[in-house]
Amino acid sequence: MKQLKTLLIAAALFIGASQTISAQAKVAHINVSDLMTNYPDMKTAQAQVKKIGETYDAQYKTMVSEYQAKLKKYESEAATVTEAINETRSKEMQDMGQRIQQYRENAGKELQQKELDLVKPIMEKARAAIQKVAKTKGYQYVLDSTDGSGVILADGPDLLGDVKKELGFK
Repeated sequence: MKQLKTLLIAAALFIGASQTISAQAKVAHINVSDLMTNYPDMKTAQAQVKKIGETYDAQYKTMVSEYQAKLKKYESEAATVTEAINETRSKEMQDMGQRIQQYRENAGKELQQKELDLVKPIMEKARAAIQKVAKTKGYQYVLDSTDGSGVILADGPDLLGDVKKELGFK
């Protein structure tokens, strides 16, 4: 019984202390999605990723066109050549199809990695700017007010303008 009283007193003190602390905490918000969408460095990175993706796509389309042309040629000549040649051609087409599939998979992975390599430093820079602005203005917490982020109401100070200045938006 004595332990229960001690536990209840400790819980009451903890709840009272946490309410006092939270009442003093300064909270702000920022729409990180809006920040990143309008961030010039992010737009540059996205353009680079798009250009690389277009290069991969063009190479893939060239490979598929070559495959289709060979397949059409081989199908039209199939009746006039020997069974051994048809088997060799069939094996060649299977190998070519596998190379095309492998290229497509590798290109997708490389494109994802390139995007990550380009975006990660930009995200880190934005995060550092958000932290710097928040500390400068004395905020202990900064919430992401992007739609769907879990923030129901973002009625406090918005740091978007200050963070844009910190990042050098024009």
